[in-house]
Amino acid sequence: MERSKRRDRRSYTPEFKSEIVERCRAGDRSISEVARDFDLTASAVRRWVAQAEIDVGERSGLTTEE
Repeated sequence: MERSKRRDRRSYTPEFKSEIVERCRAGDRSISEVARDFDLTASAVRRWVAQAEIDVGERSGLTTEE
């Protein structure tokens, strides 16, 4: 049995992350669907959405600036 090869770590601009979060919050597609469309992991997109909710005060936690 062969192990799956790990994906190289990629970095994304804050603008790109914001665009992905807005697409998720629009409500017409699930986080998994948006992630698949942009070749992202669903867990990364979930983290971006959660952090955006913290930043606007919808969820408790440390903001991006903190």
